[in-house]
Amino acid sequence: MLATVHAGALVGIDAVPVLVEADFTNGLPGFDIVGLPEAAVRESRVRVRAALDANGFTLPKRRLLLNLAPGDLRKGGAGFDLAIAIAVLAACGACPSDALENVVFVGELSLAGELRAVRGALAHVRSALTAGRARIIAPAANGHELALATGIDVRVASHLAEVVAHLKGHESLSVAETNPSHNDPHADADDLRDVIGQGVARRALEIAAAGPHHLLFVGPPGTGKTLLARRLPSILPAPSAAERLDIATIAGVAGLAGNATASGARPFRAPHSLASSVALLGGGEPVRPGEVTPAHGGVLFLDELGEFPPSVLDALRQPLEDGVIHLSRARFSAVLPARVLLVAALNPCPCGAAGRPGACRCTDAALARYHRRLSGPLVDRFDLRVVVCRPSPEQLLGRVAGEPSAAVAARVREVRGRA
Repeated sequence: MLATVHAGALVGIDAVPVLVEADFTNGLPGFDIVGLPEAAVRESRVRVRAALDANGFTLPKRRLLLNLAPGDLRKGGAGFDLAIAIAVLAACGACPSDALENVVFVGELSLAGELRAVRGALAHVRSALTAGRARIIAPAANGHELALATGIDVRVASHLAEVVAHLKGHESLSVAETNPSHNDPHADADDLRDVIGQGVARRALEIAAAGPHHLLFVGPPGTGKTLLARRLPSILPAPSAAERLDIATIAGVAGLAGNATASGARPFRAPHSLASSVALLGGGEPVRPGEVTPAHGGVLFLDELGEFPPSVLDALRQPLEDGVIHLSRARFSAVLPARVLLVAALNPCPCGAAGRPGACRCTDAALARYHRRLSGPLVDRFDLRVVVCRPSPEQLLGRVAGEPSAAVAARVREVRGRA
């Protein structure tokens, strides 16, 4: 009997609807998967067969054919396991087919049938909602992010047996719920009160958050440039419900989902200076986001800006201007969100000792090469450029706590409210 089950494949930060078709045909016993499956999907037949055996399901001694439609789209990841298992059970009559209509299945299976978390659970929910599906069944391990979804019935399970029992009408599945202890987006954020002195740099942070304006810190090592940048999310306004959903969806696709994203905390990403343009902007097939997209709605921090390859920095100019990344390849094109607040830290010279008498040994040629790495159009993207100096010994010894982030955030909200 031919059985069809709804699933999804991740492409960029979106999930594309996929139809899983299963049928037992005449021939030697086997398990074939067609429809451009990648290695993880091809391996799912081993996990699915083991999970079915562990839960007492016996398959007919016939050839099993699985088709993943559309056939011209590459399917990757282990998130097809649950949909494949349900399709196989429906094809052999062990699961009612009428219970599968308008239901999307997402989840990875262990050999014992336990459901494991998958990347992009919220992306699958949004895809199901767009396609007009009524319900989605996903792993309970993704419940903290799935609780943000609205407009569709989201059910979570911990085991394959629970899903089968639910489809047979024997038991109901739980509704996704978030952890109430993680509802404050600033609860775990670094606080500005930890910063000693640096009045000008603190004021620049506040202006950058209120704008928003891209910010460049210039100063020798040890002056607190990174310390300041990491506290910028703590003074940004809390995201709206729509922004929270976008942030959590992107984090889930990038494999960064957690209680922080579910609570609506602004993201903070700090890629290494050796990152390639693909690592920053995204790429591959299927498309996966780079470091810029997970910073959407939050802060992208580029430490040691002068150490990044010039080609990588120039590739950031268009995303900073448009707020999106356009990826065009021979087989596909994709648009990834990239509305970020850029903060960068730059040493004044290659050795970082400029400004200390007799300490800097950089030649004029070395200084010229160092500053040529930053193109004029990129530097123009920074609305604020601030020189950061070391705090005085009196400030360090006095250790007077600075103004807390909560007070600064209140002023930022007031300014944005007037805009």
